[in-house]
Order: sequence, then C-alpha cells, then structure tokens
Amino acid sequence: MPEGTVLAFDYGEKRIGVAIGESTLTQAHPLAVIKAQDKAGRLKAIGELIQEWQPKQLVVGLPTHADGTPHAMTALCRSFAGLLSSAFSLPVAFADERLTSCDAESRLRETGRNTKKMKPLLDAVAAQLILQTWFDTHAPTS
Repeated sequence: MPEGTVLAFDYGEKRIGVAIGESTLTQAHPLAVIKAQDKAGRLKAIGELIQEWQPKQLVVGLPTHADGTPHAMTALCRSFAGLLSSAFSLPVAFADERLTSCDAESRLRETGRNTKKMKPLLDAVAAQLILQTWFDTHAPTS
C-alpha cells in the first residue's frame, strides 16, 4: 500500500460518496458527496478533490451479490474505476462493498439522525466503510 492519502468512492448513478484516509494511520473518514449528473461534472468535482488532497491511491467500492457474483452495478463500478485511472493517472484498487450502505444507514441511525434527511451523508459514510475495509485488508501484518 503506498504511503499517503487515499480517496475512496462509493459509486452511484445519482451520487458518489467520497471518503479520505491516510495509509499510515489506516483510519477512514467521510469527506464529500458528488451530485453531478454527467460524467464531465463528476470528473471535475473528483479532480478538484484530487487537486486539494493529493492522494497516492484511489479505492472504488465493488458491489456484488451476497455470494460474491457480479451484477449490473459491478460493471458500472469497474468502468468508473477505469475512468479514474485514465483521467488522473493514479492507482485504483477495489474493495468489497457488500452491505456497506446498510451498515452506513445503521450507524447513522445509532447516532439518532434521521436517515431520510441524512441521505447525502449516507453515501460518504458508505465510502468511509469501503475505505476502512480496504485499509483493514491491506494493513501490514506485524
């Protein structure tokens, strides 16, 4: 795992949740939600985050069915990852995102927040969980 800042993405057709973390600390934090509807708007918003945070690694959540088999969103996320790689010349990794949205909703509910009002935050928290999963599976072993 490269040392430095890592940005993670919870890709959706309407919104993209973004999380940030440092590989040396291996702690993920929600960062933003991108709401641009077209590819150009999304890339512009992502480019601004990359410019600001200077990540060394990007991570994209890879959704699959519960048994690990791919579905329609799996292909869209792989395509999004390819777009990130070619547009920003940064390494892109995948992290299993099964159940992250459910987990994010549960965590928000535990804080007493109304999940309907917090829908945008839900995507950033899902990205946080994706990044934390990636950190946990790529952390150096002692």
